[in-house]
Amino acid sequence: MTRTTLAPWTWQEAFGFAQGAEVRNTRTVVYVAGQGSVDADGNPVHDGDMEKQVVQALDNVEAVLAEAGLSLADVVKYDVHTTDIDAYFAASGALVGRFAAVGNVPVGGILAEVRRLAFPPMLVEITCTAVA
Repeated sequence: MTRTTLAPWTWQEAFGFAQGAEVRNTRTVVYVAGQGSVDADGNPVHDGDMEKQVVQALDNVEAVLAEAGLSLADVVKYDVHTTDIDAYFAASGALVGRFAAVGNVPVGGILAEVRRLAFPPMLVEITCTAVA
């Protein structure tokens, strides 16, 4: 598989995403459902702490990807839904850092503020698509 990052501009780099990704000769595509800050039993964790919720959501994304033998390095696109965009921006370094640590700059999808998520304590939910 070859993946080429499409970035005709540079402004998005500060936010940790690319404008597009070209993927050729794929073998596996994994669509990860929205992952929030819940434990292995589905109980919400880190009530009121956006950064810890972002980290937990990414831990959960990684767990789903691992089931298919993939990792954050294989993510080509992600979306974020949050109940507070300003708080998310303040905590988004956790997400940007996790992708940077594996040398990946995925395509940024939607960043949307919503009234609430599946469980009232949840502040953020991350979905993604991975290709290997």
